[in-house]
Amino acid sequence: MLPDFIKEFLNKYTAKPLRRKLYQERYNLSLRDWLIYHQKEVVFDQVKWMGVPVWKNVLDAWIYQEIIYEVQPDVIVEIGSRYGGSTKYFANLLDILDKGMVISIDPYREDYNFTHKRVKVLTGKSSDLDILAEVEDLCCDKGVFVIQDGDHSKTQALEDLENYSKFVSIGSYFIMEDGIVDLFHDGDGLGFKKDNPGPLEAVEDFLSRNPNFAVDSTRERYLLTYNPKGFLKRIS
Repeated sequence: MLPDFIKEFLNKYTAKPLRRKLYQERYNLSLRDWLIYHQKEVVFDQVKWMGVPVWKNVLDAWIYQEIIYEVQPDVIVEIGSRYGGSTKYFANLLDILDKGMVISIDPYREDYNFTHKRVKVLTGKSSDLDILAEVEDLCCDKGVFVIQDGDHSKTQALEDLENYSKFVSIGSYFIMEDGIVDLFHDGDGLGFKKDNPGPLEAVEDFLSRNPNFAVDSTRERYLLTYNPKGFLKRIS
């Protein structure tokens, strides 16, 4: 079912052909087609922050900076950093705010080549007990924002939700990335195999048992999100 604000838009406006035929074909792409195009042709090779690759949907990244400005976190916990482009992005946003630190958690550092005074690098799996203990120490009595862009299997995503949601301060967010894989089919270019559930199913499972978090659907207002039901706001 479409959200009410989309229904209102569709009822109010009737699309007419563009004035320039050159752009008509690309603008006729469905959201689904655009997402698959972006995944296959753009995100892995052409999205960068200050020269460093970032495997993200840039519309989601824009929402992240809005949230960070509103929440003003002392700590951003990033689960999954790969090249470090998103780590750099978060650190630079904190530079602008003149506060805070980023905890970068990743078991592999072969592609990561980035240092910054605000970044604490923890090399290991997010579920490792020593990693969890260090994160807990660094987050103690702090305003915390968490983003999971690590292992996208339901099992690991749910484990990260259970382990790291407790660090999120009231009014802040746990963002679960890439739940989009649960909306598409195997072979589409975005979907997992049917017997391999991912982050969206983890979120739904988690929310059924954790009423202190709620989905903030306003963060999906650009429609082209990789994170369906993934903007989880701590409300109590």
